[in-house]
Amino acid sequence: MQASDFDSSEEDTADEAPSPLSISWLPLPPVYSSVFLGLCSLPGCRFKDVRRNLQKDIEELKAYGTQDIFVLCTRGELVKYRVPNLIDAYQQHGICVHHHPIPDGDAPDVDKCCKILEELRSCLESNRKTIIHCYGGLGRSCLVAACLLLQLLDALAPQQAIDSVRNLRGPGAIQTIKQYNFLHDFRENIAAHLATKDTVLRSVSR
Repeated sequence: MQASDFDSSEEDTADEAPSPLSISWLPLPPVYSSVFLGLCSLPGCRFKDVRRNLQKDIEELKAYGTQDIFVLCTRGELVKYRVPNLIDAYQQHGICVHHHPIPDGDAPDVDKCCKILEELRSCLESNRKTIIHCYGGLGRSCLVAACLLLQLLDALAPQQAIDSVRNLRGPGAIQTIKQYNFLHDFRENIAAHLATKDTVLRSVSR
């Protein structure tokens, strides 16, 4: 990392009027029609030309009625983008945090993806207003959202899921070949993973 990538200047106290936190609300299948799932970039981020105010961003999230938040950034990223105490700040404001770090540009392994989707569906089924974010709200966040759509809608093709999140967040959504391939292989990999778990459970129960 170059020195220019990390801003160590004391600008946190400067007067700021950052733009409102942009949250994109994902249209969900009819069974979840009354539930809200939002995608956004990293609240409070202070990196290069981005100068967000964490307190204001959390107040906006609370004003939207946010109850659960899925954080896909690594701890290292939270330090790099100058929100090292982000998770504590959410919890202090009464927001339930689900921290599932995935390296930037990467995809989770199948087991971790299953855990994220299980928690996500539990939130939605409990009618809890839920937000997912990574750094830019384009790669990892859109990957998880697209996986959710593929899990909920059997007739949806992987490319349709990708198109759905790109229509929502812009053409930069799903950023890497690894993420693209993960979505195209998602159903096959999930089926194989669940079959393996089922075999293990049967052998243990004998």
